[in-house]
Amino acid sequence: MYYRNMLSAVIALCLTHPTHASQSNAPPLVLAEQFHNQIDLTGYWISEKYDGARAWWDGTRLLSRSGYTFHAPKWFTANLPKEVLDGELWIGRNRFQQLMNVIRDHEPDNTAWQDVKFMVFDAPQVSGYFSVRQQHIRDVLADIPDPWIQQVKQQRLGSHKSLQNLLSNITAEGAEGLMLQREELPYLAGRHNGLLKLKTYSDAEAKVLAHYTGKGKYKEVLGSLLVEDNNGVQFRIGTGFSDSEREAPPAIGSIITFRYQGKTNSGKPRFARFLRLRATNVKSLD
Repeated sequence: MYYRNMLSAVIALCLTHPTHASQSNAPPLVLAEQFHNQIDLTGYWISEKYDGARAWWDGTRLLSRSGYTFHAPKWFTANLPKEVLDGELWIGRNRFQQLMNVIRDHEPDNTAWQDVKFMVFDAPQVSGYFSVRQQHIRDVLADIPDPWIQQVKQQRLGSHKSLQNLLSNITAEGAEGLMLQREELPYLAGRHNGLLKLKTYSDAEAKVLAHYTGKGKYKEVLGSLLVEDNNGVQFRIGTGFSDSEREAPPAIGSIITFRYQGKTNSGKPRFARFLRLRATNVKSLD
């Protein structure tokens, strides 16, 4: 049963993976570094970190982080401007898997897409600092009547204590964490400390190398994954999977996101726990 389910998962991945895109279509996104305490908070805008799929509107299409097209219904994007917007496809807190089930389809389900929002947080082609780009987004979205197109709310905080209090409050309510955007920067593609992510735990991505069956109740399904992170470190992940994910685990070669709490002296993540399959693997999400 395990191997039949594993084969089904591979077939499903092939069927749901867009075939007409390539890495050359990957948009020039700004990517977040991990938060550190040595920053002056007065220079940053702060917003909720959404547990969704990063989406780049290029004026005609919604693209994932790796350049794959999200097949949204025409009505969903009909009123978006003919300019670039950077944002997140999102349904709500703790509803990531529901979102994945919607946006993976080549033939969009109109009813399911009614739950999806495009949360816009930047306008990459607009010159000027972050506050200038935010005002531009407000002006553009003011002419769009669609309630599913929204601007991400930003705020300022004056101390690290107030930042940690906000983090504690929103994560208790189900939020994933916070994003910090430096004010005095133009939109700069790549990973740098102009954009920071703050969560109560660390996360990272890894490639699935092998499946191992479990013991006891998991003797016929997935027990753990052998994965390799971006530093070439190999380790197993055996927790965080739902029963359905154990029956149809992430395919070998796919990219997963996992959470952990620090690292061992050998560089292996401590208490690694499966979080999700990377979007449009569905190749997205930071």
